[in-house]
Amino acid sequence: MNLIIRVLLLNMVFILSSFAGEIEVITDVVYGKGGDDELKLDIVKPKDKQPQPMPAVVFMHGGGWSSAWGDKKSGISYLTLLAKRGYFGVTINYRTTPKDKFPAQIEDCKCAVRFLRAHSKEYNIDPDHIAAWGGSAGGHLASLLATAGEVKEFEGKGGWEGYSSKVQAAISYSGVTDLYKWKTQNNPQNTIKRLIGGDTEEFRDAMSKASPMTYISKNTPPFLIAHGDKDPDVSIKQSQDFSEALKAVGVEVEFYTIKDGEHGQGGEYDSFYANQGQTVGDFLDKQFKK
Repeated sequence: MNLIIRVLLLNMVFILSSFAGEIEVITDVVYGKGGDDELKLDIVKPKDKQPQPMPAVVFMHGGGWSSAWGDKKSGISYLTLLAKRGYFGVTINYRTTPKDKFPAQIEDCKCAVRFLRAHSKEYNIDPDHIAAWGGSAGGHLASLLATAGEVKEFEGKGGWEGYSSKVQAAISYSGVTDLYKWKTQNNPQNTIKRLIGGDTEEFRDAMSKASPMTYISKNTPPFLIAHGDKDPDVSIKQSQDFSEALKAVGVEVEFYTIKDGEHGQGGEYDSFYANQGQTVGDFLDKQFKK
């Protein structure tokens, strides 16, 4: 098992055992269809009924958009920290490469947001306050959910048509924001090929289409972004340039540079993760509980 995934699962066990009496986890809820396959998510929520509808968070796992890495279980520990603060969280599986190429991944993410709105009364969710959160490939998808909320081409046919897939805040850790620049910065050839079919100049438009940077506008919701300054897989320039582009059109951004951090690990990531419940929780409270 990949070391990072193993650490995340151990962390999940520790956090869940710490909050066992306060948090409820419901696994493998079907939220839509991805082609002919059922799409599933895990719910992480306060055990006790909340007096008011809860803001919601959709978590997308990392793993290079590949079937070989990543799973929705890795999001449970992250969402547990927010459930303690009265948030309703879901961590989702989405279609992965090499079987399914882009835009299958963002279609599934949008389907999950629509699912939450369609079931907002059943789950006591505030449908006007939904955030996206992810790291690495999940950070890319969270960013794309936020910037491409109005792109109808990405809606797909997974279910719950008629409901909005827009989110009102986004959190990205070490996410790719511009695939074409990523190709030149880190040369992740096979990953890009698996995602969109190729990485030569003839695929430049496809790379742009899959990039959150392409869709930034004044209507983009607020962002919290974290990135390690020694990331060998996704250059911190991806997040820095994205952050500056967001600010240029008036979008609120909180940016955290993780000193000596690599791709989601090392350096000051330990202290950042230890405090992320407060950091992310305060960011979302500011946006959703004014």
